[in-house]
Amino acid sequence: MNLQDLAPALGSTHVAKRKGRGHGTGNGKTAGRGHKGQKARSGGGVRIGFEGGQMPLSRRVPKRGFNNIFAKPLDAINVSALEQFEDGATVTVADIVAAGLAGKSKYGVKILGGGELTRKLTVQANAFSASAKEKIEAVGGKAEVI
Repeated sequence: MNLQDLAPALGSTHVAKRKGRGHGTGNGKTAGRGHKGQKARSGGGVRIGFEGGQMPLSRRVPKRGFNNIFAKPLDAINVSALEQFEDGATVTVADIVAAGLAGKSKYGVKILGGGELTRKLTVQANAFSASAKEKIEAVGGKAEVI
């Protein structure tokens, strides 16, 4: 294969619409902007969420609950997902991410108790649910918080 043989995937590229090139194109004269008005002007338009002076939806809807800005969300995976590791293995967060079970979470991984575990594993994670810890230890494994 040579450089000149490379081509983008079919349908991944398209020719840009040439605005203001005659009424036969469907985008002539006003170039798709309609007749006059704020959005037809150069530099015209309104900011995101602006509703013409009416109180915007984001301000009309009452705020509910509490959003903790200091929260450190963990990627959650079930113990049943750990079945793919070999019996007697030590499973770290890096192993879990490498296996594609969790994303590259900034704050780590929490193991939840969904499903069953039949392999004896030493699992090192940032957090465990009580049921997950119970299931890991029931088959002779260890749940180590790092």
